[in-house]
Amino acid sequence: MMEALSGGQIFDGQSIINDCAVLIEDDKIVSVIPISEIPQAAKVNDLEGSLLAPGFIDIQVNGGGGVMLNDKPDVDTLKTIAESHRQFGTTAMLPTLISDDFLTMRATADVISKARQQKIPGIIGVHFEGPYLNIKRKGVHDPLKIRPFEDQAKALYCEPDLGVVIATLAPENCPEGLIRELSESGVRVFAGHTAANYKEIKHAITEGLIGFTHLFNAMTPMESRAPGVVGAALEDDETWCGLIVDGIHVHPATLKVAINAKQAGKMVLVTDAMPTVGAVEQTFTIRGETITAIDGVCATADGTLSGSDLNMASAVRNTVELLEQPIEEALRMASLYPAELLGLSGTVGQIKTGFQVDLVLLDNALRVKRTWIAGQVQFH
Repeated sequence: MMEALSGGQIFDGQSIINDCAVLIEDDKIVSVIPISEIPQAAKVNDLEGSLLAPGFIDIQVNGGGGVMLNDKPDVDTLKTIAESHRQFGTTAMLPTLISDDFLTMRATADVISKARQQKIPGIIGVHFEGPYLNIKRKGVHDPLKIRPFEDQAKALYCEPDLGVVIATLAPENCPEGLIRELSESGVRVFAGHTAANYKEIKHAITEGLIGFTHLFNAMTPMESRAPGVVGAALEDDETWCGLIVDGIHVHPATLKVAINAKQAGKMVLVTDAMPTVGAVEQTFTIRGETITAIDGVCATADGTLSGSDLNMASAVRNTVELLEQPIEEALRMASLYPAELLGLSGTVGQIKTGFQVDLVLLDNALRVKRTWIAGQVQFH
């Protein structure tokens, strides 16, 4: 049955429009029309003055709902993580495995494939963050898991039933030609946890590097005579940058400067979320070490940041409030831009005829009231 979502504002991915309705049928958007043209046969769903926007797409999700992918890579874990983030507007995600042994990588690939076959809502691929990193910029990653690139990982990354694959690597530690080979196979290669210099990153970009994992964190900074990873990232017009906008990982002033410096449309909101998101319990363990979330900060006892307690709705609000970005741009950074990054801009990230019904309904404070994934209400 055709349904009309009406009585609110609509952010179609480009701009906010009024006095219109979104016609949906099954899992597809039929059209966006003036309210006066709603067909009599359509069931009208009153949005009560709220803002309807494309669902949020998070490319870096370590955990949620009290569980972490590394701890138990199975279907139940993926279901729990996805469900815990839906209440915050995330309708598509890349569950993220941080540095681990190859058996765990293999198990993760298998469960991602199984989840996609079972059509678990919102699982669109996988992000392998490590283990092929630089130990000098390891952050909370286990130094015993960080190692040189293994040829068996190539085949793993390129398995056809994983959906979209992001691999975060330290380019300076990669064999010559690896980034090009992965890129040509469809893997989206990001630089992260890297001690590379400017020249090494520029070379990696020519090889097919397309992005930077949590810009500023765990990478060489931009200095006056050494632009580093950050300088190369901000200078380049084609690559993408993931931003953790929690007011903790990076100072808001630094992020404002970065957004102004980078080519428009290339900044993407990410959460780097840990198990505390959507959970009552605000502690978890990594390698036997207790991580506690206090006032939104996930950290070890010595203060090392360990992912985040951030969700996508909060990231959007912070982008408006802390970074002084227009609501429209904050929403694009959460939906349109990640859809483009992932090669999915023809199906999600906008409210447009033929697109999938992945939507989020927001109140005046940009808090989530409802989410839809593939036409089904997943949070209300």
